[in-house]
Amino acid sequence: MTKVNDQYYMRLALKLALKAKGKTSPNPLVGAVVVKNGLIVGKGFHHQAGLRHAEIYALEEAGLKAKQATLYLTLEPCMHFGRTPPCTNKIIQSGIKRVVIGMIDPNPLNNGKGLNILKENNIKVTLGVLEDQARKINETFIKFITTRMPFVTVKVAQSLDGRIATYTGDSKWVSSDKSRAYNHRMRKYYDAIMVGVNTVLRDDPHLDAWFSQKHPLKVVVDSNLSTPAKSNIFSKKSPVILVTLASRPGQETENRKTLIQQAKILEVKEKSGQVNMRDALKKLAALGITNIIVEGGGTLIGSLFDEKLVDKILFFISPKIIGGKDAIGAVMGKGISRMDQAIKLEGMKLKHFGEDLLIEAYIKNNV
Repeated sequence: MTKVNDQYYMRLALKLALKAKGKTSPNPLVGAVVVKNGLIVGKGFHHQAGLRHAEIYALEEAGLKAKQATLYLTLEPCMHFGRTPPCTNKIIQSGIKRVVIGMIDPNPLNNGKGLNILKENNIKVTLGVLEDQARKINETFIKFITTRMPFVTVKVAQSLDGRIATYTGDSKWVSSDKSRAYNHRMRKYYDAIMVGVNTVLRDDPHLDAWFSQKHPLKVVVDSNLSTPAKSNIFSKKSPVILVTLASRPGQETENRKTLIQQAKILEVKEKSGQVNMRDALKKLAALGITNIIVEGGGTLIGSLFDEKLVDKILFFISPKIIGGKDAIGAVMGKGISRMDQAIKLEGMKLKHFGEDLLIEAYIKNNV
């Protein structure tokens, strides 16, 4: 029965952790439950970076009842000083006799050290309960903390024949109202929304999140800083980062001078005359951006696939045929020369939004 009970309480801890989804970056999602004699005596989750960790909330709620109790944690407790003191100290002092952990903390500062300290203080440790689920909710954190690169999701709204706009550039609207509403709800879970400058020039989007007080950063990939200073992206709801190439003598245009006042200019390396997207993502990660949703256009998305920088896809497919050899494709870039080089997907899920079909999947061998 212990294994069954462990899974039951770990599921509760996972549900608690998800209450803060989209709010803890750059920290992980963590939930905690304290159980004594079959009763839950304390619960907690990490609310946001800088605030107390999940186990601290749970142990404080449990109080003296924590002595000889079991603590369920979705992630190994920290043993290093960060914005908050080590959580292992509090666990040891509380009198907890057993700790059940979903997964080891991938942060090199911890990574098994917290678990070992608990054992050294005669606390029984059970590791790996519902580990797959624990890793799933923290896929963004795992990628960021182990590679110092953001987790990249590509979102596309395309016709059945793979177009995101007609040959004239008209793209309003490929997908349905229900699909767009779902996408806006998803935006709050990301640190940043990224688009290419052509999307700004063609669609003039706001890139806000309709249903949330939290609006992600807006990132525009713009090699020559040609983003119009009066674009809708400069609404005051969230800051704008313009990713561009370093200016050369004599290239300090009036538009560049204006944009410097409106946005953060992030200069990155060049690759074939364009922004080097690997360097761009590294520098965005250095700013604390752990995950990005890329929403267009085809050229930017194609370059990310070419460089194997995509982790996940959200493809909304609308039952429409656009046609035309000059219509804009969802994924441009160089592409592949042979079918055995095709990018493969795994973990695919299908959802319906009105007439639209959403394909959600991960890039195989990229997670």
